[in-house]
Amino acid sequence: MPANELRQQLEDLRAQLAQKPALTEEDRASLYILTQEIELQLAQDAAAAPDATLVDGVNLAVERFEVSHPTLAGSLRNILQSLANMGI
Repeated sequence: MPANELRQQLEDLRAQLAQKPALTEEDRASLYILTQEIELQLAQDAAAAPDATLVDGVNLAVERFEVSHPTLAGSLRNILQSLANMGI
């Protein structure tokens, strides 16, 4: 169930990015890479060790967008919570 929630939150984040918020190309690229890393973690076998740097990356993104893009930061916080619920 948490994996399904995480997938939905990733879709929400993609939908927000599709609305073309005022982001630099660097910011947009970093969010794209982050979503790819989350998808990779979801696709890995349950026996695989979770990637601790993934959580750090999401935390940094939350801090980065908290003031300038609070909606994106909120979506990232939800993703962070889902990752925590999954034990990642």
